[in-house]
Amino acid sequence: MANIETALKECMGLEGAIGVALVDYTSGLTLGYLGGDGVMDMTVAAAANTDVVRAKIRALELLGLRDGIEDILITLDSQYHLIRLLRSRTTGDALFLYLALNKSRANLGLARHQLRKIEADLDV
Repeated sequence: MANIETALKECMGLEGAIGVALVDYTSGLTLGYLGGDGVMDMTVAAAANTDVVRAKIRALELLGLRDGIEDILITLDSQYHLIRLLRSRTTGDALFLYLALNKSRANLGLARHQLRKIEADLDV
């Protein structure tokens, strides 16, 4: 089982990684982050994307869909923003990994695959 620091470092090891954060979307608190240097403030990005997650969860509720969210992809001109929802095994907290990638350097499919593996090993 990987701790938060290890998981964040693994995310930053992905090709094209700009920054990563682990966020509690019920409170909006960032539990940890790495990167973003010179490109974006990861704490601001994490907090702002908490609203994205909450909005999507609310949309599913309004639609009556009983499906879970695996991930949310936001594609910018030069970046991918990947939000991977996960549940803490020990506390049941509602968490997500937020990963920003340089679009010209990243392999989106591989990044999604690696996030699944990192999630499986993460122990919060």
